[in-house]
Amino acid sequence: MKILAFDTSTEHCSLALFMDGTVSARDAVAGRRHSEMLLPMVQGLLAEAGVTLKQLDGIAFGAGPGSFTGLRIACGVAQGLAFGAGLKVIGICTLEALAEATHSERVIACLDARMGEIYHGAYEKRDGGWVAVREPSLCLPRDAPQVPGDGWTGCGSGFDLHGDALRARYDGRLARVDRGMIPHAREMVRLATRRFARGEGIEPDHAAPLYVRNKVALKEAER
Repeated sequence: MKILAFDTSTEHCSLALFMDGTVSARDAVAGRRHSEMLLPMVQGLLAEAGVTLKQLDGIAFGAGPGSFTGLRIACGVAQGLAFGAGLKVIGICTLEALAEATHSERVIACLDARMGEIYHGAYEKRDGGWVAVREPSLCLPRDAPQVPGDGWTGCGSGFDLHGDALRARYDGRLARVDRGMIPHAREMVRLATRRFARGEGIEPDHAAPLYVRNKVALKEAER
């Protein structure tokens, strides 16, 4: 199986190619240049691997939550490439990708959502896959959804920026906090490969970002 994945949900631009069990990946700090950098990076990675788009079995993209502009870029590029090559697509949650990167069994993943808020999700490994104990949501760190039991790993920019509040919220439930982690296509391509193998790919025109915050322009009191 050959799967391409990319993510532009943060200031980083990452992509990965799964080829019959081997993953090759690239990443760069893009700032606001994702739209300029992504396609050349895709072309370079495919050329390096000696494959064309039409030889792929599917395309995955970081669906969110994350930067609104970044999510739209990733979804749009995935749709365009997939339409042209006759492929199906899968959107991968950035929070689940963070969980995959920790190599833990229970993960609370939090991304900075700005305005003092976080994107939050909690995942538990069951039968080799991730189950959402708490679905992705938007909240203040002090109001983060509670999770059952203990032994949880915290990760993501939400913990980097709001670590004190989140540790207080999960007093006694966290086993460790992995700092400096960002969503990456390397984990997304592994998650997507399993889902494509189960026949979960969708037509490109059905793909959509996972915004979570739909009213970004409103003040907290108005939401």
